Amino acid sequence: MSEELLINISPMESRVAVLDNGILGEIYIERHHKLGLVGNIYLGTVVRVLPGMQAAFVDIGQSRTAFLHVNDMQREPRPVSESKNTTTTKDINKNSEAIDDLVKNLAVAPPVVSAQNTEVVPVSKTLIQHRLHESQRILVQVTKDQLGSKGARLTTNISLPSRYLVYLPSSEHIGISQRIDGEEERTRLKTELNSLMQTVNLKGGLIARTAAEHVCVDKLEEDIYYLLQLWRTICARRQEINHHQSSELIYQELSLPLRSIRDLVHSDTEKVVIDNIQIYEQIRYFAKEFVPFIYDRIVHYTAEQSLFDVHRVEDDLRDALKRRVDLKSGGYLIIDQTEAMTTIDVNTGSFVGGRSLEDTVYKTNLEATHAIARQLRLRNLGGIIILDFIDMLEQQHKDDVLESLQSQLAQDYAKTKITQVSELGLVEMTRKRTRESLGQQLCEPCSTCQGRGFVKTAETVCFEIFREIMRCARTYNSPKKFTVVAHAAVIDLLLTSESDTVADLEYLLGRVITFDVENLYTQEQYDIVLD
Repeated sequence: MSEELLINISPMESRVAVLDNGILGEIYIERHHKLGLVGNIYLGTVVRVLPGMQAAFVDIGQSRTAFLHVNDMQREPRPVSESKNTTTTKDINKNSEAIDDLVKNLAVAPPVVSAQNTEVVPVSKTLIQHRLHESQRILVQVTKDQLGSKGARLTTNISLPSRYLVYLPSSEHIGISQRIDGEEERTRLKTELNSLMQTVNLKGGLIARTAAEHVCVDKLEEDIYYLLQLWRTICARRQEINHHQSSELIYQELSLPLRSIRDLVHSDTEKVVIDNIQIYEQIRYFAKEFVPFIYDRIVHYTAEQSLFDVHRVEDDLRDALKRRVDLKSGGYLIIDQTEAMTTIDVNTGSFVGGRSLEDTVYKTNLEATHAIARQLRLRNLGGIIILDFIDMLEQQHKDDVLESLQSQLAQDYAKTKITQVSELGLVEMTRKRTRESLGQQLCEPCSTCQGRGFVKTAETVCFEIFREIMRCARTYNSPKKFTVVAHAAVIDLLLTSESDTVADLEYLLGRVITFDVENLYTQEQYDIVLD
């Protein structure tokens, strides 16, 4: 499988498209006035502790208070004396100059080597009301962006990612990415990480990312020094602002273009195409230091036609906002996203198959697994997802469809979990959600239907108007005339199909009813004016 990254930069936003064999697989959008929060570290203020939920609301300076659950605060860092970290400080100073230059070019605050180190101290799993109190200052990291009406999700277990590693200051765990399959390679990485941690007297834990597979020990060591230096910067920054009353941003995650180079490129990435010269230079510098194998594959796009138009990304984006997804065979999917869950319905459509109904259903479901996996990534759908496959009779067909779905989801960066096919042909699955879906990012609820997806018919509104007129006539005795102000479609119906009903109502009430069209009203809006 060949892969390309397209990076489109405009004054309003940055967009990164991932193409799998020329087909849009994922899209990341970051608007400059509304940057994502995931990965950011804040010195927040506890505003409310909820013993009944074993959670707390923390002010991190955003429009909504963030949510911290007791299960997300298992360990906390505690400062220790300078005498315990002599080796670490000495080793870090060897690389501080190079790191300073790199971070300066990336527009990040330069690291400060502090004489203070941190030691991980286990904290017993006590009740949250015994661990937090209102107005307490606490160091937290965002794990989920604000989603709809929900605030950001927080943790006190800080994690700092680099190209090959993730540093966990408040954990002693050494882990290896599950995507690294070879047992020999997993053992090598774990051994080398243990050795490096002892060499630099590193306190905390490390996780080897997928990109660390077959990477030499020197590269891993460079990553450790960079992450440790970054953590020292965060600690120093916290000490500087600890006396401030307001919540403060301690560390901001890299911008989307740099994040995409750090997290998305791999050996199958053929090229990275960028349409902005400044970001192109910045990414080349970043890649030279952290991802050297991709350096020669970075291309500056200079043609007049839009980069996304050339690769049909704009068309795919428009299609990704539709409910219906057509399959090549003639079948189709219907995707509905709600507050509680997302449902995906599989239909045969115009596909009639060849041999039998069971064969037609089987082929449609198999094809649907490929489309479903792609749409989940493209639309970034998360949470609970219900897949309504067409009912299959043969158990082997059910097993094949489930195996195909698992195979397609294996390419997904987000963690997924699926169940067996039920008797009704349903598959329940979950997909980790850390940011808004594509629809939530680009759209808002319809001002007419308020997100329901439908509006009352003109006939229904006419009947409501009749009932309201009769209610007003019983309540108020003085009006001699009623004026109905409504949408044009409603007024047209009142003057044509419902004209006899209007005449009967005028005779019954002994009052005149007149009509005015208001083009600014929606079909459901109306007013009754008493004259």
